[in-house]
Amino acid sequence: MLAPISCNGYSIYFNEDGYEKLKHYIVERNPSRIFILTDENTNEHCIPVFMGKMPADFTAEIIEIEAGEPHKTIATCSQVWQVLSELGADRKSLLINLGGGVVTDLGGFVASTFMRGIDFVNVPTSLLAMVDASVGGKTGVDLGPLKNQVGVINVPGILIADTSMLMTLPANQMRSGLAEMLKHGLIQDRNYWAAFRDLSALDMNDLDVLIRDSIMIKNNIVMQDPREAGLRKSLNFGHTLGHAIESYFLQAPEKDTLLHGEAIAIGMILETWLSAKTRQFPEDTLEEITRIILSYFPKVTIEKEDIAPIISYLKYDKKNAHGHINFLLLKDIGAPVIDVRVPDDLLIRSFSYYNGQPQTV
Repeated sequence: MLAPISCNGYSIYFNEDGYEKLKHYIVERNPSRIFILTDENTNEHCIPVFMGKMPADFTAEIIEIEAGEPHKTIATCSQVWQVLSELGADRKSLLINLGGGVVTDLGGFVASTFMRGIDFVNVPTSLLAMVDASVGGKTGVDLGPLKNQVGVINVPGILIADTSMLMTLPANQMRSGLAEMLKHGLIQDRNYWAAFRDLSALDMNDLDVLIRDSIMIKNNIVMQDPREAGLRKSLNFGHTLGHAIESYFLQAPEKDTLLHGEAIAIGMILETWLSAKTRQFPEDTLEEITRIILSYFPKVTIEKEDIAPIISYLKYDKKNAHGHINFLLLKDIGAPVIDVRVPDDLLIRSFSYYNGQPQTV
């Protein structure tokens, strides 16, 4: 059994242990009503798994939203707030967010703001949500194509990481979560990063341990800097350009929408190259990182005319201050440098580096 992880104000439990803790949590809190927020995918594939692990007399109202990043909006929140109100939710109600990062981000924000705050529990069902989105207390929604512009920091009562839920995921969704695990290794732990050089020999037990280790890395950073005053910014490696790419592909009608991890994978390659050019990051390690990331993530076509609008999205990044775009870069694996400014000409050249790489998937 995987040991639980203590966080700021809550705990993360794994697999069957999580459901036992949830049963006790419900008895102790004695909520007036229980609601489960899902999307159409998790309602179909994960609700039966979840309900099968709860007591026979467990009852809850299910609220379903549309799946996908385009629906992570205030408009969706308004619909959920309205449904909660119509179904008689009060300040003693409990909202269980059962889904991927969109559901846990949006559900946490809905719970934190409905009647000025009700209890919520996160049950992430995607790898991305388990190792990143549902950990650390960040909740919120997008503002048009701009990622996570509206939200609050608030923690769930408990979090259950049930890795059996991952069996319901398509391959691209598993890869999306893998990007955040790769990031955790790059910013914090060379040995952890080394585990991803070849995953072919790993079984499910090995994956469980890697997932727990990834959560531990993020949680240790969040525990030291819960409000992102300094160290927590290291979790944004790959995200400054990655979010800009994700936003651009989300709104460009001729582009296929990228999953979060797919965009972050590109961002990590670009920002590792920038690290090599501005922070003397080792060139041989840059080549290794690029090769490993591209062994998991298909190359994405980024045309020359895409680069300027992608860069224009950088002005919305939440790490910016006083009109300056701030990057999180690396001196080496496990040695992040916060608040780095990068000239525009290097940004443009970083895309040339990415586009010049051979496809290895």
